Amino acid sequence: MSILSVENLSKSYGEKVLFDNLSFTISEGQRIGIIGINGTGKSTLLKTIAGIEGKEGGQITHANQFRIEYLPQEPTFDETASILDQIFYSDAPIMQIQRQYERSLSELESDPNNEKKQESLFALQQKMDSLNAWEANAAAKSILTRLGITDFTKSIQELSGGQRKRVALARALIQPSDLLILDEPTNHIDNETVEWLERYLAQYRGALLMVTHDRYFLNRVTNRIFELDRGNLYSYDGNYEYFLEKKAERIEQEQSSEQKRQNILRRELAWLHRGAKARTTKQKARIQRVEALKEQKSDLSNDKIEMAIGSSRLGKKVIEVNEISKSYDNRPLIKDFTYIVMPNDRLGIIGPNGSGKSTLLNMLAGRVQPDSGTIDTGSTVNIAYYTQNSIEMDETMRVLEYIKEGAEVIYTKDGHAITAAQMLERFLFPPHMHWTMISKLSGGERRRLYLLRILMGEPNVLFLDEPTNDLDTETLAILEDYLESFPGAVITVSHDRYFLDRVVHHVFAFEGNGKIRDFIGTYSEYLEVRKLEKETELLEEKEEKKAQVEIEKPQPAGNKTRKLSFKEKREWEEVNEKIPFLEEKIEKLKEEISTSGSDYGKVQDLFREQQQAEEELETVIERWAELSEIIEEIEEQKGKA
Repeated sequence: MSILSVENLSKSYGEKVLFDNLSFTISEGQRIGIIGINGTGKSTLLKTIAGIEGKEGGQITHANQFRIEYLPQEPTFDETASILDQIFYSDAPIMQIQRQYERSLSELESDPNNEKKQESLFALQQKMDSLNAWEANAAAKSILTRLGITDFTKSIQELSGGQRKRVALARALIQPSDLLILDEPTNHIDNETVEWLERYLAQYRGALLMVTHDRYFLNRVTNRIFELDRGNLYSYDGNYEYFLEKKAERIEQEQSSEQKRQNILRRELAWLHRGAKARTTKQKARIQRVEALKEQKSDLSNDKIEMAIGSSRLGKKVIEVNEISKSYDNRPLIKDFTYIVMPNDRLGIIGPNGSGKSTLLNMLAGRVQPDSGTIDTGSTVNIAYYTQNSIEMDETMRVLEYIKEGAEVIYTKDGHAITAAQMLERFLFPPHMHWTMISKLSGGERRRLYLLRILMGEPNVLFLDEPTNDLDTETLAILEDYLESFPGAVITVSHDRYFLDRVVHHVFAFEGNGKIRDFIGTYSEYLEVRKLEKETELLEEKEEKKAQVEIEKPQPAGNKTRKLSFKEKREWEEVNEKIPFLEEKIEKLKEEISTSGSDYGKVQDLFREQQQAEEELETVIERWAELSEIIEEIEEQKGKA
């Protein structure tokens, strides 16, 4: 069933037409990923559907009560507001009551003996009951916890960029909506959180429309792909893998059509050149036909980014790191780290946000000094550093001027000269854009221009800090191909699993407390090893607890078969009777609390009694578990006998 319909949607940015007469529908349960080269209008399309930006033509229709929730790439907040206010910001009654309840709960925790605050919380609990808001509240807290948000009282201005993105993501996921729109949801979140988000979206009830560069994520979450290409929209009913197969078929068909067009054009031109004597009207028609064929535009030109750029000579000595350490605010990020970077290394730096990945890269680049230890860089090293931070560009400069500042001419591996203008065309900046001011470029186009600028310096060592953020999937694929044949060392910080699997064969993993693990292998191989290690750790912990229980058990004398003592038998009978009794008692107390109305004193007494009963039940269940293990052991001994 269709929930949203788009008909003949048009949008331009200045003189540039982003899309013209786009039409499509979104149905219940669809998981749609939008892909396309940066600057084609992906984010603009999301904003237009979300109602953030206006449209120049066309219609967007949906039901009257239809609700859209939108996560932007760069979320904005009221800096003075708390996390709580931002997360439950909606005017929907179920969101308002949760906001009030959480605020009241926080106030009571700071002043637990305040009777007015107790009464206020109780009244809000009753409202939560009447709106059936407890399930939504539990789901919201689960989302917040998984995203590392536990202190709701913090103000937004206290948060880092990554924390802000997670707050915005939590806000989008928590709000009830028919269509969830996500613009680069995996930016600034670590691998474990991305995996959790994949699982969460697989169970999400509404429809989903998103832009992401994470190709594993795109492949696992989506069941439909929209491709924006030169103002046109192509739809594929499948995930990213299916899209790649079908796009290859489409390009092959287009190439065949283009070949036919070229053949017709050649035959027509040959006919005219022969000067065939025919009626004037017929010859005129032929000429018009040739002109029409000439004017037909092929979509096959310049749809690849050529990056066969040479590099300056790199000697045997690259970077030697000896026993470096670094701490911030008495928190160790790096302890006694040693490594010798080799000329053809492909190193990936991974770890949770804030663990020190970018700090290590900055130390290797000489931008940050270690607290102790040394870093020695070879004399022939020419580092190009692609940073994730805001790019410093003079927005009044023209595109070509910016690239020429880096170099006017560079040389390929085989010695051919390529001008700055030619390189711009290879990076999908056609001639009419060369004199465009940088201020008029989209965020993605600026990132692509910035990437070209640093490569124009013909580096022999590449530092890439989160290169996949804000680069489209096609640019990333070509960058990956380029890095495979790059004749120097590559060191990259990234959380993008697909990119790391393609590019690196050696991993530095930040595992906490300043420890950096040196792992030879791909990122996926590292994750498999860590998964097995965690499973082993849990198993060992379980065995250790079991062994401790065995030590604490009263041991039978000699080789006699273990039996329940008279006291243990009696206790076993009592706990089996007591568990259902206490469970029934707790249920009755809950019913009494719900029917006690405004008799606050009675409610307080009943609530205390409920807490005592729950604590007693927990103790009884623990003893039941211990006795169960003993009985199970006795049964095993009987079986062996």
